[in-house]
Amino acid sequence: MNPYEEYMKEVAKPMRDELTNRDFEDLTTPDTVDAFMDNVKDDETAFVVINSVCGCAAGLARPAAVTVAEQNPKKPHHKATVFAGQDREATARLREFIGEEPSSPSYALFKGKNLVHFMPREQIEGRDINDIMMDIKDSLDNNIS
Repeated sequence: MNPYEEYMKEVAKPMRDELTNRDFEDLTTPDTVDAFMDNVKDDETAFVVINSVCGCAAGLARPAAVTVAEQNPKKPHHKATVFAGQDREATARLREFIGEEPSSPSYALFKGKNLVHFMPREQIEGRDINDIMMDIKDSLDNNIS
């Protein structure tokens, strides 16, 4: 690993930990993405955060995701994160399941393997964190029985 990659890995660690320390599964390879998605049954939901180092949007995205996933009465069955720019192959594989233009940070909510909601960076950046949390809450409430 070159010095820049090592530096970026260290910079990203607390951002990654902000989710993984709250029970978001860390998807770091295409195989872990496939295993995660294979584990989601058709009647279950999976909430995935595409993490990034972008301070303006990601600094809102992570705490909003953690807060809603922990506090909302309707909780996703599965939670995971993949780190754009760090776990490139894993992120590319997850984006195949998403089927939307690449965007990071972003959120994807799946029912089984079907994408039922996607929130790209443009709907996160520059917004009030409470509004972001309400969008996530609405998505969970509308898609979880």
